[in-house]
Amino acid sequence: MLLDVKDLHKTYQTADGPFAVLRGIDLQLAAGETLALTGESGSGKSTLLHLIGGLDTVDRGAILIEGQDIAKADDTARAALRRGTVGVVFQQFNLIPSLTVADNIAFQARLAGRHDPAWTDALTDRLGLTEQRGKYPEQLSGGQQQRVAIARTLAPRPKLVLADEPTGNLDEDTASKVMDLMLDLVAETGAGLLMVTHSQALAGRLGRRLHLRSGLLA
Repeated sequence: MLLDVKDLHKTYQTADGPFAVLRGIDLQLAAGETLALTGESGSGKSTLLHLIGGLDTVDRGAILIEGQDIAKADDTARAALRRGTVGVVFQQFNLIPSLTVADNIAFQARLAGRHDPAWTDALTDRLGLTEQRGKYPEQLSGGQQQRVAIARTLAPRPKLVLADEPTGNLDEDTASKVMDLMLDLVAETGAGLLMVTHSQALAGRLGRRLHLRSGLLA
């Protein structure tokens, strides 16, 4: 099993007292499998994704990625996991303003020691970014920036791809095309994909779907 989440709990302190965002989550994902995570705003979808990606710490439970419990890992180990094994596509793109498109795409792969120029070129071409290679993020449209973010995530060939509303900033037609490419590329690399989305249409294109409500999965 690529990903095995067991009895995961997360509570935040608010002005009104403790708020239990996740109340015992169990979730499994095999290599090559795609899973959509849906739910209302504030239901904890992004929190769950961030915990799996090692961007936040759990209160209780286990997150096993290829048998390694990242819930017990320190910051250094979680950062190493994100460099090579886990790729995250954020809603906000998080591109580096001082780097060109080409360098943004290659950035994560270079950190992981997995930079493959031929694979990077293939990603750039498949995502329609060849003519933008020398441009900077501020010179791109929102759709182009999202495609750069997806290419950057896939460049190191991660085994697990976590995507938080990866097409949320795109129009319907562009979103459909980007989703086509993302599913194709994930299939080609054999990665597992866990995607948070509000779109029922996009969720329906993935192999499985789970709904998060009141901190529990259904």
